[in-house]
Amino acid sequence: MKINSLETLFHEELKDIYDAEKRLTKALPKMMKACHSEKLKAALKSHLAATITQVARLETIFELLGAKPVSKPCLAMKGLLEEGEEAMTAEGTLPFTDILIIGAARRVEHYEMAAYLSLRDIAAHLALTDVEKLLSTTLMEESEADEALSEISMSLMNGSGMSADMEKKSPATQSQPEKRKAANA
Repeated sequence: MKINSLETLFHEELKDIYDAEKRLTKALPKMMKACHSEKLKAALKSHLAATITQVARLETIFELLGAKPVSKPCLAMKGLLEEGEEAMTAEGTLPFTDILIIGAARRVEHYEMAAYLSLRDIAAHLALTDVEKLLSTTLMEESEADEALSEISMSLMNGSGMSADMEKKSPATQSQPEKRKAANA
């Protein structure tokens, strides 16, 4: 692939995220089946509907650019979804397995947000106002999905029986003086 213009770069990145979103429409139903929390299932179902709309929105962008909707394999999304498969098949107790699935889903959201931020910025630079607006809409949806997943994760952690006192005493959350004190005890 030879990138010799901002327009070419934009088209290549558009093909990449188009593939990513299409892959995600296949992965989200699997994630819904693997999780136990009804709130998480509902959030993933809602995001599946948004993702289907986002695929259509990307197709509209291709049309606005006078191009055919084409995808190129998104290796990043492929890897993220493989990690998601690991999360879905992990053995453990609730709610920790659902929190693991949320972590995988949030990594996907952050990848998508980074991609849409880049595309939106390039569209703005190229004065593709209509395209920029469509990308901004998708970026907002991805951010909202991430926020919803974060809230569900916090809710599951709060209901897990692990108190804030237990978290304070874990080595990961101790300050350096507390760690030294614990090590010397």
